Amino acid sequence: MKIKTSQFGKIEFNEDNVILFNDGILGFEELKKYLLISEKDGLFFWLSSVEQPEIIFPLFAIKLLKENYHQEENYEPYGIVKLDKEPSKITVNLKSPIYIDQKNRVGFQTILDVDKYPIDYQLFVKN
Repeated sequence: MKIKTSQFGKIEFNEDNVILFNDGILGFEELKKYLLISEKDGLFFWLSSVEQPEIIFPLFAIKLLKENYHQEENYEPYGIVKLDKEPSKITVNLKSPIYIDQKNRVGFQTILDVDKYPIDYQLFVKN
């Protein structure tokens, strides 16, 4: 199978690579199938919709930020990144993580009812 993205061009993949989000992602509930893309030596992951390849979410592995972050068994948490030309304005949403089980190729998004996780966690800090 193939999709064409504006970010990565044509991507060939097998159906086995598709991650199923039964409930979709907040605001995109109708889209269920995604590919998790990583770049060699890249800082971010990219979650690209198979149904609408122009929809792509930059993700950051939360375990790199917070060791004791809320866990779900067999799932790895990712935060959606809000990109900006100015690195000090790049943020990660820790309040509404995306959890992905790479082995079983399923994922979901949830909103954590805990005040300690911000929506706009600053990824880079100026010294």
